[in-house]
Amino acid sequence: MSSQQNTSKTRAELIAQIKSLLESEDAVLVAHYYVDPEIQDLALETGGCVGDSLEMARFGREHPASTVVVAGVRFMGETASILSPEKRVLMPTLEATCSLDLGCPVDEFAEFCAQHPDRTVVVYANTSAAVKAQADWVVTSSVGLDIVSSLHANGEKILWAPDRHLGSYIQRETGADMLLWHGDCVVHDEFKGLELEALREAYPDAKVLVHPESPKSVVDQADVVGSTTRLIKACTELDATHFIVATDQGILHEMRKQAPDKTFLAAPTAGNSATCKSCAFCPWMAMNDLAKIADALENGLNQITVEPVLAAAARKPIERMLDFSAKQQLRVQTSGDIENDMELFEHVGAV
Repeated sequence: MSSQQNTSKTRAELIAQIKSLLESEDAVLVAHYYVDPEIQDLALETGGCVGDSLEMARFGREHPASTVVVAGVRFMGETASILSPEKRVLMPTLEATCSLDLGCPVDEFAEFCAQHPDRTVVVYANTSAAVKAQADWVVTSSVGLDIVSSLHANGEKILWAPDRHLGSYIQRETGADMLLWHGDCVVHDEFKGLELEALREAYPDAKVLVHPESPKSVVDQADVVGSTTRLIKACTELDATHFIVATDQGILHEMRKQAPDKTFLAAPTAGNSATCKSCAFCPWMAMNDLAKIADALENGLNQITVEPVLAAAARKPIERMLDFSAKQQLRVQTSGDIENDMELFEHVGAV
């Protein structure tokens, strides 16, 4: 069937078609918290996963399906393929990229690394497979704090890429010697500290939940700083009835499901004169839609493949992170120090 025929179908018809194709193609749908809520719900309804990028890749690797459909952005599909090289990984579109990935070209990054051979190279998950292959460690927004802290305790100096805000946050929290690449997320970089102050004045009892890719002026006002998974957990744990959320608004769907009796306000990305004051939506995540998922499954479109030698090189720092994270979780399970365990557990997560 042609793409044009799928785009003319109703949403109900597309959902029914996708459910049938997932079964016939031995496929599972994994979706990020930032994609369309209808795609998130479909993933869960069909036995798939909604999560952060690491949860998506882990789920795809552990699920018995031979095909993984990744509703997210390209680096997420690459990571799924790197961790599951024996599986077919499809995406709704190959055009869904990421400003952090685009802002860190591998040739420039390799030159940057070569200029600082004494530093341990730590890269954020929001990077291409080629950049990951240059790294000693790949980290996510939560476990990165613990990994850098551990490296710092060992006397290691860090070369960090690509997100400057996340890097600065980790640097402030750990005191590590970090040389930062100057990249940012087009969504989180737009959050405004002054406008957030005004919104907090209007809702003085609200708790502020902030993703660490946000500017320091926003992070400094947070009650909780963390990954998407951590922020969702926080809204269920805290007693507040109102939350101001500084991350992509796609996450609000899951927050409202987890805490239906609470109110969620999008943090401002512009001042009062703007047409849209809270416009935190990733344009590339928005490229994922039901018709494209149906096309990918029906016609085997947009398969992600990572050249084997490159995949092997990129897999090493990813597996290093997974091993570190597993050990952290084991410490949480076995130490018996409840207060310390809770603090540790908050830092074990992903993008």
